[in-house]
Amino acid sequence: MAPLFTPIKIGSLQLTHRIIMAPLTRCRASPEGVPNTELAGTYYTQRTTKGGLIISEATNISRQATGHFCAPGIYTPAQVEAWKSITSAIQKKGGFIFLQLWHVGRGSHSKYQPDGRPPVGPSPIAIKEETSLPDGSLAPFEVPRELTLEEITAIVEDYRKATKNAFLAGFDGVEVHGANGYLIDQFLHDGSNQRKDKYGGSYENRARFLLEVVEAVQQTWIEAAGAGSPKAANVGLRLAPFGKYQDMSDSHEAELYGYVIPNLNRFNLAYLHVVEPRVIGSTAAGPEAVEVVHSLGKTYNGPWITAGGYRPDDANKTVMDAAHSDPPRAVAVAFGRLFIANPDLPLRIFLRAPLHHYNRATFYTHDAVGYTDQPFLAAGDIVEGVKELRVEQPDNQKLQNAIEGEIQLLKVQA
Repeated sequence: MAPLFTPIKIGSLQLTHRIIMAPLTRCRASPEGVPNTELAGTYYTQRTTKGGLIISEATNISRQATGHFCAPGIYTPAQVEAWKSITSAIQKKGGFIFLQLWHVGRGSHSKYQPDGRPPVGPSPIAIKEETSLPDGSLAPFEVPRELTLEEITAIVEDYRKATKNAFLAGFDGVEVHGANGYLIDQFLHDGSNQRKDKYGGSYENRARFLLEVVEAVQQTWIEAAGAGSPKAANVGLRLAPFGKYQDMSDSHEAELYGYVIPNLNRFNLAYLHVVEPRVIGSTAAGPEAVEVVHSLGKTYNGPWITAGGYRPDDANKTVMDAAHSDPPRAVAVAFGRLFIANPDLPLRIFLRAPLHHYNRATFYTHDAVGYTDQPFLAAGDIVEGVKELRVEQPDNQKLQNAIEGEIQLLKVQA
């Protein structure tokens, strides 16, 4: 059996394969951030496999956290109720879903803010790019307001409230979004954080907000699930070492994450989800950055989800190499754009079937095109794929015996 199709335990969840659906912003909610239960429900259940894990699109923890038109939230009763129907449909098909908790920080604009003021950030340093406004026009990012200590405390409380709401909405777990140039990432990096108080300066100070949020989210999730519940273990975190998206930079990136990652071990998270530096927006990082991240992975004791433009072959190799490392590491691979265009991606990878190419122009539109209309393998293609697999590996008795059961697990159409 290919390494991607070996089981792995994530928190309390026993996954049947290691192909994770990555969090993908798709902007199909209402302008008020309420998920479209029909459209998003279809999208997520199309990509649900028995024992497979989906990490939801980034989801705003508050109005202040918002920076994208029609991105979903988890801070109102209507949003919670909409998510309930989506999580229930996924779980009825035997799948699992974590909610990704999101605050964009300076990646917002006054047009999105409830008070019409500039967005917030650790320091008054603007992103040197443009952003999309609710009317579809582009505008330069604004200089953010520097958060006060009282406001930082209030945002940590917003994370608590959103975590409780995620539990009420039926999610199997939550993932804290600490990557891609959003608020937590902004606090970590000295290119965006030049504070002089306890949240700025040293690595320890700049990591303080991240660690406070993780602690608050974990405590709240445990309280909601019950300390004795297996589900209490289901809190993850996403980071992006060496990421450059939204003007991220740091004068000592390797040393920063050399402090952060080992300090996460005390939380015993369900997993650490890391965006590989080989993919920084659309620009590849140097091999030195990749090697640093791989070395840092050895300092983390729990399951590791890696993401970053993987194809099936290199994903399988990554999982296999981790299993044979010293000590062995539990690694899964998150796929993003390939999952957009291939709702039955795990089945296609298992059968080594052709992969449909995505249409980037439909990533952030607001209808079904490019969202729920992507092609599935035809029944005849599945049959032919199974035949080819049996012929190509006639002596692999374990595979021969497991093929039919694996196909049933990976089928996503009703």
